Amino acid sequence: MNDFLKKARVAERQMRALFPATPLLRNDHLSAKYGADIWLKREDLSPVRSYKIRGALNAMGKVLAADPLREVFVCASAGNHAQGVAFVSRHFGVKGVIFMPVTTPQQKIDKTRIFGGDNVEIVLTGDYFDDTLAAAQEYCAAHGGHFLSPFDDLDVIEGQASVAAEITAQLGRDPDMVVLPVGGGGLSAGITRYLSEVSPDTDIRYVEPAGGASLRAALRDKHPVKLKKVDSFVDGAAVAQIGAYPFEILAHTDPDHVLDAPEDRICVTMLEMLNVEGIVLEPAGALSVDALADLKGEIMGKTVVCVTSGGNFDFERLPEVKERAQRFAGLKKYFLLRLPQRPGALKEFLNILGPDDDIARFEYLKKSARNFGSVLLGIETSRPENFEALYSKLDEIGMTFQDITDDEVLAEFLI
Repeated sequence: MNDFLKKARVAERQMRALFPATPLLRNDHLSAKYGADIWLKREDLSPVRSYKIRGALNAMGKVLAADPLREVFVCASAGNHAQGVAFVSRHFGVKGVIFMPVTTPQQKIDKTRIFGGDNVEIVLTGDYFDDTLAAAQEYCAAHGGHFLSPFDDLDVIEGQASVAAEITAQLGRDPDMVVLPVGGGGLSAGITRYLSEVSPDTDIRYVEPAGGASLRAALRDKHPVKLKKVDSFVDGAAVAQIGAYPFEILAHTDPDHVLDAPEDRICVTMLEMLNVEGIVLEPAGALSVDALADLKGEIMGKTVVCVTSGGNFDFERLPEVKERAQRFAGLKKYFLLRLPQRPGALKEFLNILGPDDDIARFEYLKKSARNFGSVLLGIETSRPENFEALYSKLDEIGMTFQDITDDEVLAEFLI
């Protein structure tokens, strides 16, 4: 048994001081949908509702074993890593100083404080994460604190590998495939390294948010690179640059095994898991399940394990998730409609709507007395093909329209 395997198994046993192994559950709905044997490794059911507690526990425990007098640990995070560090700080009875952007939702601040209790100090600083990270590192230098990286740390990677140790023990056989979400790469690197030793025939697929594909970029350039732009919607995995240590482990990954999940499609998956299965997943936690749509031709009849990495979802975001899901499914669209300024024009438009077409938004953008007025129009319907009928009717009556549903610039300002 190699050294990494031994350490990962030790880390897995140490987790039991804080929580039992997270469940590995067969999902009948997904199994029937894809004609496969689909299992979910429910990291969303850990005490902090994500796997981040594992890396924090292993890394902090090792530092304290080497330096029992160490009193201060520092991290920069607006989400799951902050909560994991807070929980583990209270467990070890040390001080955790957690830097968070000032824009962090109050719900996440409150949960971090609850998990850490009196052992945690929360510092809100910086509008953007890079500013928050710089402040945390400056604090470490000035106060002698130990900085706990969320993923670019070998001890953190080792702790995340405990997920794989549990999967192999719980399943009792080698899975045909494991699907892993990728952000900074700590979880995927740890599980990959572990499975390469104990289950080398298991295929691994990696899935990143389309707006934060840092692993794909690193594989392309053969070293970690910083993305110029990141879509922050999948906040638990929207990382501009994969960690250096994780990339050392993942550098030989076949680029064809790295999948991009569209952010709007992830919303469809989140709603499906919530409405059908009653499972609450955050966007990053739904990545591995969402990727099954791209893998359906490969997985039929196979045993597949998806790691649901987190369930810290703020339900205030639910309207946005529903909106994005409807748009991806083609059930909601936004238009700029050029409406003639004459009596009966509005009624003429209303009469062409089908029985399943519902006006979700209607707003005049120009109110001056002109021959035509511009209207921002949002339509919801029951089937995507209903829009084709609407387009035809608009053409028949000579009303000009522009579909702006996928126009990022206009959507940002108008929708």
